[in-house]
Amino acid sequence: MALPSAFQERLQQMEEIRNQRLSLLQAEKELQTKKYLLLASKLSNIRFMEQRCLMQEQKKAVLSFKILANKSEIESLEAKYQSAAQQFRDLKCEVEALEECKKEKENFYEMKSSEMKEFKEEVERCVSASRMQVQAMRNSVNELKSSLNELQGNNGYFNNSEIAAAETRKAELLAVKENLERSLASNYQLRAHFQKQLQSLLFSQNQEGKKLTQSSQRKSQN
Repeated sequence: MALPSAFQERLQQMEEIRNQRLSLLQAEKELQTKKYLLLASKLSNIRFMEQRCLMQEQKKAVLSFKILANKSEIESLEAKYQSAAQQFRDLKCEVEALEECKKEKENFYEMKSSEMKEFKEEVERCVSASRMQVQAMRNSVNELKSSLNELQGNNGYFNNSEIAAAETRKAELLAVKENLERSLASNYQLRAHFQKQLQSLLFSQNQEGKKLTQSSQRKSQN
């Protein structure tokens, strides 16, 4: 039995609608596939960017650690430099003080050397004068002996005035002798005092030189 034409048309319309819907579904499916691929690509890019950001963060952390380490090293070097600079300033002050002290001692040594030279010349002059006085005393003693012999040759007769003159001369000679002895003793004591001061000065200079050498060696070792 043949289907009515209206029914066939209806079936044809339904088939066309079905085909249209299938086409729409296929297009929508393809669109969803494209959207999924695009989303997957974007998600992959996001993950790649996250990995790059993580690597950058790690590099940043490493650089920060290096910066902190270098900063700490710089601060340590700065502290060592300041300490070395302070030691250098202290050593410079010490050297300047020692040089000033050495200069003062050299001036003192020169002054004492000049005094010793003058004292030596004075002693030599005193010795020469003392020798002349001793020689004069000897001559006077010889004169007294000669006068005494002459007096004894006159039958033992002594003139009171001559005896008094002889006694006076003798007293003068004794006084000169005592003054000479005191002068010589004082000169010898003064000479010994200057020699002791000179030896003390030389010893002190030697000790200061040793201290300066040892201090310089310790500073160079530190």
